[in-house]
Amino acid sequence: MSDDRVEFVGGDPESDKQECPAVWRAPGGLYIRGKAVTDPDVAGRLGEDVGKGEDEADVWIPDRLFPAIREAVDDAHDSGRKGPGPHDFKTLLAATERSLIRFETRDAYDVGEASSFQQWRETGDVSGNDWGDFADMVREAVGRGVRWRRVRIISRPASEYMRWEHAVTDANVSFGEDIRWLWRDEAADLLIPAADCWVFDNRVIRWNFQRGDDSNPRVYSYSSDPRIARDIAGAFEVAWNRATPHAEFDIGSGL
Repeated sequence: MSDDRVEFVGGDPESDKQECPAVWRAPGGLYIRGKAVTDPDVAGRLGEDVGKGEDEADVWIPDRLFPAIREAVDDAHDSGRKGPGPHDFKTLLAATERSLIRFETRDAYDVGEASSFQQWRETGDVSGNDWGDFADMVREAVGRGVRWRRVRIISRPASEYMRWEHAVTDANVSFGEDIRWLWRDEAADLLIPAADCWVFDNRVIRWNFQRGDDSNPRVYSYSSDPRIARDIAGAFEVAWNRATPHAEFDIGSGL
């Protein structure tokens, strides 16, 4: 249950690029959300000045948030403000300037009984797949210079779902995506993330955690830790260089 005494004051105006530092006013003080300080040297330096309780955390906030903090300190904000909520995929994509990468590491995903997956199983036809506005999102991003790449790491032999996904990928490529495939046994020595993710401009990671039954709760988590983004982007490049372009990949090999 939300606490009506807590009032949103403001957030980082560039939060679509760095996620969501923000400040709230509450009776007797402020709530501030920022990046957790994980650098041991910085944490050590802060510890030289004051002690740190077990229930306390060090956070870093950008100077872009200072105007909102001043409003909160002076209690000069308008009541009833609301923040934008968690960023959706479109918002993060709109702020992306150069690169979007996608790791897929599962052998099946939630498709639903009414999807074109079922049509393909019965007829081999993929023409009825409903892309929604995905095609337009890809075309718009690629058209303004974003390099959109996806690597799929799959088991051998390919699952039925992956054979369907391979069949519909011609459409992805026609939208502007660059997609490669890599057999899991050929990726065994790579340090691959344990969950699927999107990485926007090597700065914001959106994690997607499927359930064990392949259903998708559509609840995402995010990180803009530059060290994690660096490691994921590096792993992607290694997998990308080893993977096979979609047009050359034989999904039936190894059966």
